[in-house]
Amino acid sequence: MKYTQGKYIIVGKSAIAKEIYSFEINCPEIAQIAVAGQFVHIRTGSFTLRRPISICGINKNKGTIRIVFEIRGEGTSEIARLNEGDLIDMLAPLGHGFTVNPDFKKVVLIGGGIGTPPMLTLAETYGEKAVAISGFRNSSAVILQEDFRKTGAETILCTDDGSAGIHGFVTQPFGELAGQGGIDAVYACGPMPMLKNIAALCKEKNIYCEISLEERMACGIGACLGCACRTVRNDEEYFAHVCKDGPVFNAEEVLW
Repeated sequence: MKYTQGKYIIVGKSAIAKEIYSFEINCPEIAQIAVAGQFVHIRTGSFTLRRPISICGINKNKGTIRIVFEIRGEGTSEIARLNEGDLIDMLAPLGHGFTVNPDFKKVVLIGGGIGTPPMLTLAETYGEKAVAISGFRNSSAVILQEDFRKTGAETILCTDDGSAGIHGFVTQPFGELAGQGGIDAVYACGPMPMLKNIAALCKEKNIYCEISLEERMACGIGACLGCACRTVRNDEEYFAHVCKDGPVFNAEEVLW
């Protein structure tokens, strides 16, 4: 696994929802090798352990990446206090990303909550071949919908309370699409119950599916067992590292 560690300049910052921030970071060597589904590991001044954040966008021409994250504790709160022009300490790009196949004619990208950002790079890759389904608690938590539309992907928005888009979970519109057939692959990231339901439906319909797991991480490079998960390969069960073997897995390999 090739990655680099250094301090990089934040060239853009914006608040895109309540306690959700978007950073654009100038890091040419990372942007050149990063792929959709990988993540960065960020160190803050007062915390020993780094914080993992998914890569939301990759601009190889500008030499930048984009991350979108939600404040979930003191560590991410400290990251959110960084501003444009500040340096950010990153270990990146880390993890195993999504499998992209240019021959696919139709793919479905499913993001739940803060699991939505990793889907954007895939949407930029597949463009009009993609249907992007996003699910959020309510309208105030909705992010990145205009970004998805700009890629040419069809966008479907769901909220738990019906305050925006479809009233319900992402499994509802996905189930309808799966019933129509013609889907080459599904990519998903979000809460575990959502991923479990998506994976089950894909297995039922015989659709190839990759999921990105969200786990607490310590080292980020597979040296510890802080993010182990049960998986199966070649009919044998083993514990995989989400940080190194994932975060993206073939859904059929994950033992729920």
